[in-house]
Amino acid sequence: MRSILVVLLFISSYSIAQQSNYKIVYNVLEDREKDNYDIYSMNMDGSDKKNITNTPGVEWVYYAYKDKVYYISDIDTCHRCYFLYEMDAEGNNKRKISNLQLEDSWMGSRNEGTEMIVSGRVGKLRAQLFLIDIENGSYKQLTNDTTATMRDPIFLPGGKEIVLAYRPDKKLRKTVFDELWKMDLEMNNKMQLTQFPKSDTSTQWFEYHAGPPQWNEKYQFISYISRQKRQHQVYAITPDGKKQWQITSGEMGTGWHSWSSDGKWLAMDKTPANEKGYDIYLVDYTTKKETRLTDSDKYEQAPVIVEVKK
Repeated sequence: MRSILVVLLFISSYSIAQQSNYKIVYNVLEDREKDNYDIYSMNMDGSDKKNITNTPGVEWVYYAYKDKVYYISDIDTCHRCYFLYEMDAEGNNKRKISNLQLEDSWMGSRNEGTEMIVSGRVGKLRAQLFLIDIENGSYKQLTNDTTATMRDPIFLPGGKEIVLAYRPDKKLRKTVFDELWKMDLEMNNKMQLTQFPKSDTSTQWFEYHAGPPQWNEKYQFISYISRQKRQHQVYAITPDGKKQWQITSGEMGTGWHSWSSDGKWLAMDKTPANEKGYDIYLVDYTTKKETRLTDSDKYEQAPVIVEVKK
């Protein structure tokens, strides 16, 4: 009996130790009338919640590389005119990265976090792909397609291919929807990965058919949101598109999410079918144990798991 107890204590301690390697940053709607969003952080058990931006405008976190948090902000510019910023999970060391105006979009990085791929805009041309040098803020425009929209790009391992939410004809937005595509950076090779079920007519044109993609490093698959059968859930697909499956299910809708760098933890926002608001949940992907981390009347959404610098 004593040996069993020792093993259980070891497993519990190991799980807590693993969680302590991370924190969660997430987005909170502070004031709907003023359109004020702030970024909060908390421990993996939901403790030590705190506002780490605390500005009157819109800040929204989309990505983290190791202990660096990347977010968009309209501070010191026009309302909802977004630029890329960096900070740590405590809200320290804030700095503006680039003068490229961004779309409201997820992003990814390669080359040890030194290059970021984003969806941005130049003049009237919107939702195009750019590479940003994180150190000096310079950027390179990758696409110049007046017909398509490209959002939520992430790199696949190796940094030569991306997965993104792609719509080939933005003028047909009510009949042609975003799907996940895999591309190289020269756009020479394009492969459609997802195909929304034609039999499902419950999803409106403005709701997620597929996107935004996230990468699970441990299990080597892409996860994404899709609203099927009148409910948002998280789905998965392999990079070759040969295997697809549903990850989350149940009465609650599941939406924006992220994986820990070791692929073990899934943080996500969920909402009851008949209630307003969102809360953050954490899932141990190995055991499937789910823990609710937030419980308030505020909209708490789009968690991102960040490594804690030791």
